[in-house]
Amino acid sequence: MTTPRITVAHGDGIGPEIMAATLNVLEAAGANFAIDTIEIGEKVYNRGLNAGIEDSAWNKLVENKIFLKAPITTPQGGGFKSLNVTIRKSLGLYANVRPCRSYAHFVKTKHPNMDLVIIRENEEDLYAGIEHRQTDEVYQCLKLITRPGCEKIVRYAFEYAKRAGRKKVTCFTKDNIMKMTDGLFHKVFDEIGAEYPSLEKEHWIVDIGAAKMADTPEVFDVIVMPNLYGDILSDVSAQIAGSVGLAGSSNIGENCAMFEAIHGSAPRRGGQNLANPSGLMLASVQMLVHMGQGKVAQKIHNAWLKTMEDGIHTYDLFREGVSKQNVGTKEFAIAVSQRLGEEPTQLQKAHYSDEPPLNLKYEKKSAHISKKELIGVDVFIQEDNRDPELLAQRLKSAIQNLPLTLQMITNRGVKVYPQGMKETFKTDHWRCRLVTKDGGISNHAVLWMLMRELSQTNIDVIKTENLYLFDGEKGYSLGQGQ
Repeated sequence: MTTPRITVAHGDGIGPEIMAATLNVLEAAGANFAIDTIEIGEKVYNRGLNAGIEDSAWNKLVENKIFLKAPITTPQGGGFKSLNVTIRKSLGLYANVRPCRSYAHFVKTKHPNMDLVIIRENEEDLYAGIEHRQTDEVYQCLKLITRPGCEKIVRYAFEYAKRAGRKKVTCFTKDNIMKMTDGLFHKVFDEIGAEYPSLEKEHWIVDIGAAKMADTPEVFDVIVMPNLYGDILSDVSAQIAGSVGLAGSSNIGENCAMFEAIHGSAPRRGGQNLANPSGLMLASVQMLVHMGQGKVAQKIHNAWLKTMEDGIHTYDLFREGVSKQNVGTKEFAIAVSQRLGEEPTQLQKAHYSDEPPLNLKYEKKSAHISKKELIGVDVFIQEDNRDPELLAQRLKSAIQNLPLTLQMITNRGVKVYPQGMKETFKTDHWRCRLVTKDGGISNHAVLWMLMRELSQTNIDVIKTENLYLFDGEKGYSLGQGQ
């Protein structure tokens, strides 16, 4: 058997301790891999690299394809990038997979029958990080949802559910409000879901879905959702299962994968032999499954479950009357290693096969090229005078010689002209929708002339968004009050 190489980063704070504990258990279980170690995190940040990773480390990540990462500390203050986000996007790790299962009564929880998996889109949504300050009062963050991004994560969720023997896949979005972006995610879910008739499918609006998950998580099985919702709710689900400290996470791409605990580096606990290594240990179980070493993963997971059953707990889980022994990081790892080959008798046993990893390759279908027609423009303006009637007069004067008409003005998405309400709170940020007078097709030359006219009338344009029809359908939202 060839020995694959993996990349390991020991991290900051409690990172080196829980990584050492995890690697000791992996070695004792007979996991087959060799290690290349890289340095990331606080020390690298402090050397002036605002991404927290050396250029040479990227080569090793790409070469080995498997990355086991301990938590790191990001220095406080501006100018430092999130290393996790950078790695996920740079390596194309589009799927974040977080199993959240309760371990009652050994770990305190209000949900003893909870066993769900959250699959979070990992690359786009608001995490594109495209932000602008547009006026004295208004800041903007762009929410980007793409069809390829939706197709990749939804397909992964259904394939994961099928392989893991799960029964149902649920989609969470907010497409009653964000009808185009979240609407696309929901639409793709329905399209791909139709290809899996053996799996139950359902969709929830994310707010009521989150409430249901927090109250009755046992009704869910696999939940797939866009990036932001998935980030928040995967932490919520881990906590209500018993503890964020127990949750492992995998980040899967077409070529590379990263495995980590979801908790932070807890620098105040570093070097004290107190930290619970379970999150990273269970992440390493996911890593072994991904590497096709499912039987070794099964051995470690069952030994961990038996350790929990035997009441050998670190300080964060220790409870009088339930726990038998309060142990440190090293001692917990030793206890798990001593139980390799044993299985739990009360908690559900883990079972994994040695099948190859779920490694999906995105194949773009022969895309239909839509007929794209320009019919207007949304012009965003900074104007301190809070009277939309006066702004409308200035705009009408500026465009009087152009084949455009002012359709409406909104403020923070609420229509304030025509027929706005004086009670509506207004800022210095206005969206002014200009469309062709006859409803016909325009061209970019008209937009250039528009910018010239607005400039000459000292209207402060901060942004424009063109309004298109795609095969005759509006490619833009109507907004509130329209």
